[in-house]
Amino acid sequence: MEAMNDDLSALADRLDRTNELLKRMLAEVAKTPSTHAIFVDAGYLYAAAGRLVAGTEDRRAFDLDAEGLIDALIDRARTVFADSRLLRVYWYDGARRRIHTAEQQTIAELPDVKVRLGNLNANNQQKGVDSLIRTDLESLARHRAISDAALLGGDEDLVSAVEAAQGYGARVHLWGIEAPEGRNQAEPLLWEVDSQRTLDLDFFKPYVSRRTAAAYDANTAARPAREDVRFVGAQIAAKWLSSRGREALVELLPGHPYLPGSVDQDLLVEAEGMLQYSLRGQADLRRALRDGFWEHLQTLY
Repeated sequence: MEAMNDDLSALADRLDRTNELLKRMLAEVAKTPSTHAIFVDAGYLYAAAGRLVAGTEDRRAFDLDAEGLIDALIDRARTVFADSRLLRVYWYDGARRRIHTAEQQTIAELPDVKVRLGNLNANNQQKGVDSLIRTDLESLARHRAISDAALLGGDEDLVSAVEAAQGYGARVHLWGIEAPEGRNQAEPLLWEVDSQRTLDLDFFKPYVSRRTAAAYDANTAARPAREDVRFVGAQIAAKWLSSRGREALVELLPGHPYLPGSVDQDLLVEAEGMLQYSLRGQADLRRALRDGFWEHLQTLY
């Protein structure tokens, strides 16, 4: 009987120590701030914000102040997750051969921002972005690096990413962009998230501006000669180099004869304005334009 009492006493002591340890652990957890991250599907952002503010989804037709917009998203998250700290902003976009464009490189250099690139096919469609989002969401949730995720996107393929993060205890909050008509987010995605929030026109107006271009009509303007187009390409290259510097040139050269998507689009838009002629569907003139651009840069390297 005495031995049994000793065993019960020892068991009670162990239970007391265990309870005390649990109390300390809970107290430490209570003192540890929760953490959130922002996940931005740039393809959805450009298309939806462009449509809302500029009336077009064509990236070439408007400018996006990405730095200002990211700051605004961070500020909005601070109000939504008041007792939480920011881990970082993840920016997902597509690029040919996964080589950063000049714009993407600028975004990547911002503090607290991580740019993740999928591929961009011949039709300028993103490939592999959804899987990158799922990988990051699942990994961060599994390692308890985040407690909340603000996801700015609308593709149904993101459902699996949401489910993966929720499976590890993270809460996923879907942020959307106001749609002029109907919806721009898939219903299955809306069903799976923990909360929904829509950012309206006033939120995006300061950061999206439509580009102004000289009016031209390809059907009435005289078709320029290839040498004229090549010369325009060289002129634009000189301006590009003076504004970005030789470091940007070093980054660009390994991709020859290809240009990053954003550089190629800017080249096209500026050339059309200078020539007063549309180069859409003019494959030989587009090649002459790029040749002139590259030839000028290579003479300086």
